[in-house]
Amino acid sequence: MFLPRQVFYEKEIENYELGAKLLKLYKDKGIQCTEIENHNNIEEMRKKENKEFPKMKQNLILGIRKTHKFIPNNKTSDYLVPYTSSGCIAMCLYCYLVCNYNKCSYLRIFVNREQMLDKIIKTSNSSDKELTFEIGSNSDLILENTITKNLEWTIENFAQRAEKGYLTFPTKFHMVDQILNLRHNNRIIVRMSVNPQDIIRDIEIGTSPLKNRVEAINKLKKAGYKVGILIAPVILVDNWEKLYKELIEYLEEYLSDEVKSDVFFEIIFMTYSYVHNAINQEAFPDKNHFYNKDFMTGRGKGKYAYKKEIKQKAETFLKEQMKIHFPNNEIIYIV
Repeated sequence: MFLPRQVFYEKEIENYELGAKLLKLYKDKGIQCTEIENHNNIEEMRKKENKEFPKMKQNLILGIRKTHKFIPNNKTSDYLVPYTSSGCIAMCLYCYLVCNYNKCSYLRIFVNREQMLDKIIKTSNSSDKELTFEIGSNSDLILENTITKNLEWTIENFAQRAEKGYLTFPTKFHMVDQILNLRHNNRIIVRMSVNPQDIIRDIEIGTSPLKNRVEAINKLKKAGYKVGILIAPVILVDNWEKLYKELIEYLEEYLSDEVKSDVFFEIIFMTYSYVHNAINQEAFPDKNHFYNKDFMTGRGKGKYAYKKEIKQKAETFLKEQMKIHFPNNEIIYIV
């Protein structure tokens, strides 16, 4: 179980069963717990320098989620839904949540889960069609579940109370055993993110190895879950063609036949930012920094993306490899 270096908490969490339980747990373990007014504005953390980033990722924030706006989505879900956590304790060097290192990226847990799930179920049950809700766009719920058991609670409650609809979430972690025996009524879609093991080791710091992720996919499918695979983010390092060819071959070899019968894929290319570059230079000076001015160009406010011709070449390569090794499986989208 993750034990934080320090806990920051909003006073209101003590009014919720989960909040009171977590706060007591950490205090009993002798962890410093500091009361704050707002989980979005922690002065002590805002003053930290970029080089302090790895230490800050070891802190935990407990709060109340006040924003419950559903954002329409046109990929694997109908809505992106704010849910029980934001941020993560892993340190993927490209993480899109690092919009501001001392605000967005560390793990925040929101204890008002009943309020959030009630809105999802009400929206789902009142719709005239089957809706899919993405509940993991701001965090990794498999990881969070090791701290809160929120994912187990969510799956069981959605299965019991939802008359229609689906929940979906992505993960980079393999700790799925606690959800394998839950009654999910085929209404949960788990999407595993994969990358070549070299990239996982050097860039997706603190996440599960590729072997463990693939084993988790097989377990989930055997337990009756709908499963998808994200090849994401595609990072064009020096030997990217070899690495991604080997990744797709590995998936073909080690995914179960049951998974391969109907698994779908998403392919997402990496975007990077000025903020990432600044933080990584100071916080991870010994790491390979993968901003490549020959491959990338500015896009939007403060972001880098792969140049059109570079990305097109990589798309073509990946499509060809997928056609060879997964000819009967759908690629939902490539972005």
